[in-house]
Amino acid sequence: MTAREAEAPVPEDVGAADAVLAARARASAEVLAGLIAAAELDTVGTPRLLPHDLFPDYDPEIVRAVWERALVVGVRAGQLMARPRFYRDKLSRLQGELEEVGFAAMGRTVRGPLSAVARYPELHAVDDEAARALTGRQVRCDQ
Repeated sequence: MTAREAEAPVPEDVGAADAVLAARARASAEVLAGLIAAAELDTVGTPRLLPHDLFPDYDPEIVRAVWERALVVGVRAGQLMARPRFYRDKLSRLQGELEEVGFAAMGRTVRGPLSAVARYPELHAVDDEAARALTGRQVRCDQ
Protein backbone atom coordinates (compact mmCIF):
# COMPACT_ATOMS: atom_id res chain seq x y z
CA MET A 1 0.00 0.00 0.00
CA THR A 2 1.36 3.41 -0.91
CA ALA A 3 1.38 6.37 1.45
CA ARG A 4 -1.28 8.02 -0.69
CA GLU A 5 -3.53 4.96 -0.45
CA ALA A 6 -3.02 4.81 3.33
CA GLU A 7 -4.07 8.46 3.66
CA ALA A 8 -7.18 8.11 1.50
CA PRO A 9 -10.35 8.34 3.59
CA VAL A 10 -12.73 5.39 3.53
CA PRO A 11 -16.22 6.55 2.49
CA GLU A 12 -18.73 6.43 5.33
CA ASP A 13 -21.28 4.80 3.05
CA VAL A 14 -19.38 2.43 0.76
CA GLY A 15 -22.64 1.22 -0.80
CA ALA A 16 -23.62 4.73 -1.89
CA ALA A 17 -20.14 5.46 -3.23
CA ASP A 18 -20.18 2.14 -5.09
CA ALA A 19 -23.59 2.90 -6.63
CA VAL A 20 -22.51 6.38 -7.73
CA LEU A 21 -19.26 5.14 -9.26
CA ALA A 22 -21.00 2.24 -11.02
CA ALA A 23 -23.63 4.64 -12.41
CA ARG A 24 -20.87 6.95 -13.67
CA ALA A 25 -19.17 4.02 -15.39
CA ARG A 26 -22.43 2.97 -17.06
CA ALA A 27 -23.14 6.55 -18.13
CA SER A 28 -19.64 6.85 -19.56
CA ALA A 29 -20.10 3.63 -21.52
CA GLU A 30 -23.40 4.90 -22.93
CA VAL A 31 -21.79 8.18 -23.91
CA LEU A 32 -18.88 6.42 -25.61
CA ALA A 33 -21.23 4.06 -27.47
CA GLY A 34 -23.25 7.02 -28.71
CA LEU A 35 -20.15 8.87 -29.83
CA ILE A 36 -18.91 5.80 -31.69
CA ALA A 37 -22.29 5.36 -33.42
CA ALA A 38 -22.35 9.04 -34.39
CA ALA A 39 -18.72 8.95 -35.53
CA GLU A 40 -19.36 5.83 -37.61
CA LEU A 41 -22.20 7.49 -39.48
CA ASP A 42 -20.36 10.81 -39.68
CA THR A 43 -17.29 9.19 -41.23
CA VAL A 44 -19.11 6.71 -43.53
CA GLY A 45 -21.20 9.58 -44.89
CA THR A 46 -24.56 7.90 -45.32
CA PRO A 47 -26.64 5.33 -43.41
CA ARG A 48 -26.88 3.24 -46.62
CA LEU A 49 -23.21 2.28 -46.19
CA LEU A 50 -23.51 1.16 -42.54
CA PRO A 51 -24.28 -2.52 -43.35
CA HIS A 52 -21.19 -2.69 -45.57
CA ASP A 53 -19.16 -1.13 -42.77
CA LEU A 54 -19.19 -4.36 -40.76
CA PHE A 55 -16.48 -6.26 -42.75
CA PRO A 56 -17.52 -9.85 -41.98
CA ASP A 57 -14.51 -11.61 -43.64
CA TYR A 58 -11.00 -12.08 -42.29
CA ASP A 59 -9.13 -11.69 -45.56
CA PRO A 60 -5.91 -9.66 -45.02
CA GLU A 61 -7.11 -6.90 -47.30
CA ILE A 62 -10.34 -6.71 -45.32
CA VAL A 63 -8.43 -6.66 -42.02
CA ARG A 64 -6.39 -3.71 -43.32
CA ALA A 65 -9.57 -1.94 -44.39
CA VAL A 66 -11.14 -2.58 -40.96
CA TRP A 67 -8.05 -1.22 -39.23
CA GLU A 68 -8.04 1.93 -41.35
CA ARG A 69 -11.76 2.39 -40.78
CA ALA A 70 -11.41 1.90 -37.02
CA LEU A 71 -8.72 4.57 -36.91
CA VAL A 72 -10.93 7.10 -38.69
CA VAL A 73 -13.92 6.33 -36.45
CA GLY A 74 -11.78 6.36 -33.31
CA VAL A 75 -10.24 9.73 -34.13
CA ARG A 76 -13.66 11.21 -34.89
CA ALA A 77 -15.15 9.75 -31.70
CA GLY A 78 -12.27 11.30 -29.78
CA GLN A 79 -13.01 14.68 -31.31
CA LEU A 80 -16.70 14.37 -30.46
CA MET A 81 -15.91 13.16 -26.94
CA ALA A 82 -13.43 15.94 -26.23
CA ARG A 83 -15.95 18.70 -26.87
CA PRO A 84 -19.52 17.33 -27.04
CA ARG A 85 -20.92 20.82 -26.32
CA PHE A 86 -19.29 22.10 -29.51
CA TYR A 87 -20.83 19.23 -31.49
CA ARG A 88 -24.30 19.23 -29.90
CA ASP A 89 -26.07 20.17 -33.16
CA LYS A 90 -24.07 17.64 -35.19
CA LEU A 91 -24.75 14.87 -32.66
CA SER A 92 -28.45 15.72 -32.69
CA ARG A 93 -28.52 15.69 -36.50
CA LEU A 94 -26.65 12.37 -36.69
CA GLN A 95 -29.00 10.86 -34.10
CA GLY A 96 -32.00 11.95 -36.19
CA GLU A 97 -30.49 10.55 -39.39
CA LEU A 98 -29.85 7.18 -37.75
CA GLU A 99 -33.37 6.92 -36.32
CA GLU A 100 -35.02 8.22 -39.50
CA VAL A 101 -33.70 5.35 -41.62
CA GLY A 102 -34.31 2.63 -39.04
CA PHE A 103 -31.01 2.47 -37.15
CA ALA A 104 -32.95 3.04 -33.93
CA ALA A 105 -30.51 1.33 -31.55
CA MET A 106 -27.59 3.38 -32.85
CA GLY A 107 -29.71 6.51 -32.66
CA ARG A 108 -30.60 5.79 -29.04
CA THR A 109 -26.91 5.46 -28.17
CA VAL A 110 -26.24 8.97 -29.48
CA ARG A 111 -28.66 10.27 -26.85
CA GLY A 112 -26.04 9.45 -24.19
CA PRO A 113 -23.58 12.18 -25.12
CA LEU A 114 -26.44 14.60 -25.76
CA SER A 115 -28.02 13.95 -22.37
CA ALA A 116 -24.62 14.13 -20.64
CA VAL A 117 -24.15 17.62 -22.08
CA ALA A 118 -27.50 18.64 -20.64
CA ARG A 119 -26.99 16.92 -17.26
CA TYR A 120 -23.48 18.13 -16.52
CA PRO A 121 -23.10 21.81 -17.30
CA GLU A 122 -19.66 23.34 -17.42
CA LEU A 123 -18.45 24.42 -14.01
CA HIS A 124 -17.14 27.88 -13.36
CA ALA A 125 -14.44 28.80 -10.85
CA VAL A 126 -17.08 30.29 -8.52
CA ASP A 127 -19.01 27.01 -8.26
CA ASP A 128 -19.03 25.72 -4.70
CA GLU A 129 -17.36 22.64 -3.29
CA ALA A 130 -20.57 20.61 -3.46
CA ALA A 131 -20.87 21.19 -7.21
CA ARG A 132 -17.27 20.18 -7.80
CA ALA A 133 -17.62 17.10 -5.58
CA LEU A 134 -20.79 16.06 -7.41
CA THR A 135 -19.09 16.08 -10.80
CA GLY A 136 -15.64 15.06 -9.62
CA ARG A 137 -14.12 18.03 -11.43
CA GLN A 138 -11.47 20.28 -10.04
CA VAL A 139 -11.69 23.92 -11.07
CA ARG A 140 -8.72 26.21 -10.78
CA CYS A 141 -9.57 29.75 -9.72
CA ASP A 142 -6.96 31.27 -12.03
CA GLN A 143 -8.66 30.05 -15.19
